[in-house]
Amino acid sequence: MSGTTDRPARPTIAQLREVCQPPAVRGRRNSEHWVADAYQRRISPYLTRILLRTPITANGVTWLMVATGASAAVALLVPGLPGAFLAAILGQLQMLWDCSDGEVARWRQTTSPKGVFIDRVGHYTAEGLIPIALGMRAAGFPDPGWLATPWPFIGALLSVIVLYNKALNDMVHVSRAYNNMPRLEDKAEVGQPSRSLLRRLRSMVRFFPFHRAYHSVELTILALLAAIGDAAVGGLGVTRFLVAFLAIFGVVTIIGHLAAILSSSRLR
Repeated sequence: MSGTTDRPARPTIAQLREVCQPPAVRGRRNSEHWVADAYQRRISPYLTRILLRTPITANGVTWLMVATGASAAVALLVPGLPGAFLAAILGQLQMLWDCSDGEVARWRQTTSPKGVFIDRVGHYTAEGLIPIALGMRAAGFPDPGWLATPWPFIGALLSVIVLYNKALNDMVHVSRAYNNMPRLEDKAEVGQPSRSLLRRLRSMVRFFPFHRAYHSVELTILALLAAIGDAAVGGLGVTRFLVAFLAIFGVVTIIGHLAAILSSSRLR
C-alpha cells in the first residue's frame, strides 16, 4: 500500500491500523497523548473510516478539533455538573479528532505544514481558553459579582502559565531550525537531563506527575472531579482549590521544564 492508488476507497480497520498507526506514530513520547495510547487509537480508526467516505479533508478534521477544544472551554461556563461533564466529553472528542486528522492525512498522503500549524492552533486555543473558563467558573460565573473576585485573574494567569510552558517545546524546535540542526527524534532519551540531580527529581515526579495536568484532556477531567467535589460539599471550594493548585504548581512546572531543556541534549 505504498501509493494512494493502491489503497481502497473503503479500507478495513486492519488496513487503517497498518498505514495510519505505524510504530513511528504509536511510539512517540511527547506527541502521543496518554489517552491516545490507552484507548483512543483503538477507537479512532472507526471514526477515520467514516471520515474517509466523506469529502472532508484532513485539515477540515483538524478544524473540527479546534472548534471542539474551544467548545470545551465554553462548556465550563455552564454552572454545576452539567457544564463540567459536557466539557470532559468535549475534551475527549477533541483528542479523538486529533487522532483521526493525522490518520486521514496519512491514508490520503496529504500531510502538510499547514496541517501541523492548524493542529498547534487547536491545542494552544483549547489550553489557553480552558484555564480562563476555569477561573470564571471558580468565581461563580454567571452569578452577579463574579468579576469582583480574584479568580478570573488567577484563571487568566494560569492560562499564561500553561501557554508559556507549552511554548517552551516549540522554542526548542525554533532554536534548532534557526541553527540548521536536524529535527529532534521523539524519544525519551532525547529529553533526559544530563545532571544527576535533575534526573533524580524527574524520577521522583513520576510518582506525582502534576506537570501532566496542563493539557486540555486533564484540565477538563480535573474540572469534572472538582465539580463533583463542589456538589458533594456545597459551594465552589473544590474548584477554587484546583485553580490555585494549578497556578502554583504551574510555576514549578515551568522552572523544572526550563531546567530540563537546558540540561538535556535538545539544544546540542
